Amino acid sequence: MKKAAIFILSLLVCISSGTVVTATEPETLLTVAQDEEGLDLTAKSAVVMEAGSGTILYQKDKDMELPPASVTKVMSLLLIFEELDKGNLKYTDKVTVSEHAASMGGSQVFLEPGESQSVDTMLKCIVISSANDAVVSMAEHIAGSEGAFVKRMNEKAKQLGMKHTTFKNSCGLDIKGHETSAYDIALMSRELTTKHPDIFKYTKIWMDKFTHETKKGTKEFGLSNTNKLLKQYNGCTGLKTGSTSTAKFCLSATATRNDVSLIAVVMASDDSKARVKDASALLDYGFSHCQVMEDHTKAKDIGKIAVTKGKKESVSYDQDIPAKIVLVKGSKNDVKKQIRIGQVKAPVKKGQVLGYIIYKRGDEILLKKPVRATEDVEKMNYLTSLTRLAEQYF
Repeated sequence: MKKAAIFILSLLVCISSGTVVTATEPETLLTVAQDEEGLDLTAKSAVVMEAGSGTILYQKDKDMELPPASVTKVMSLLLIFEELDKGNLKYTDKVTVSEHAASMGGSQVFLEPGESQSVDTMLKCIVISSANDAVVSMAEHIAGSEGAFVKRMNEKAKQLGMKHTTFKNSCGLDIKGHETSAYDIALMSRELTTKHPDIFKYTKIWMDKFTHETKKGTKEFGLSNTNKLLKQYNGCTGLKTGSTSTAKFCLSATATRNDVSLIAVVMASDDSKARVKDASALLDYGFSHCQVMEDHTKAKDIGKIAVTKGKKESVSYDQDIPAKIVLVKGSKNDVKKQIRIGQVKAPVKKGQVLGYIIYKRGDEILLKKPVRATEDVEKMNYLTSLTRLAEQYF
């Protein structure tokens, strides 16, 4: 048997100007980027993160534990979208409102006990109007009780490495011990937006409406987005606002420009205008401190990919594999590219991963791009084996 056909081609790729797409499935969170330049923020705590890699571009007391108000709902939404992706929940499923859910104070859409709304409508109420009654209804529908759902929220926070977070409810109403940090909010916002991009179908809605259907009859109710940054910042895509007298004004803001996606989090800004100003300053800083690299790996760079015991001796694959990576200005610019193809045994299926193109900076993996087969290769049969053997001697 032939030894595994493994080769590694390494080269230094210099940073060039141009358009970039962030990595959709980064392997690791990069270390915090240090910058001595300060920003004039009213927020007690703030971060701006490059969404693709998880790199922190700027931070102010990022681990300070503070009440997040309705930004809490980012975690609730993450768990809801996970249930949708698993098939445990459908957008058309009906959710019945309990007495407990209907009794929620704060921001609400005045759902009544016994009223039923679709998951889709509940999501609109949560995302657009930050409805506490809607998110508690969803929590109960998914986990049986809000308490059980909150337990899941804390378990997920632990999985994501949110070390400064304790959730006490699903909506963000002030309660002693219900706290998180700007960095932890960025982590859960990144998980939600990169793993479940359908959230943007809701966060970009400026105004909508739904119909209350109760024993008293039907009545339309208007929804207006609480995230005013949508109309005030070019490229803003979301995500979630929050404010209470204790938490003051909080925001997890997402924005994309030229395919570069950022997450800016502010906690305890002075007022609603200051919240928008703080988030805008963070996003401006983030976009100005990102630089991009674009690379193309051609078939000539990879060469022939042999197939062991196949009807064909080699397999075809993508002839051009593009890669675009967001990097931080001021960081080490050189990126090492490695092409790794392992032993390929028949049968091979179209779309099968044959190897990877790996981009690294130091020990950090920035991006892994799969090399995929573009055809099937069947396993060698007796006749093919005889023909191949004859070709070697005649």
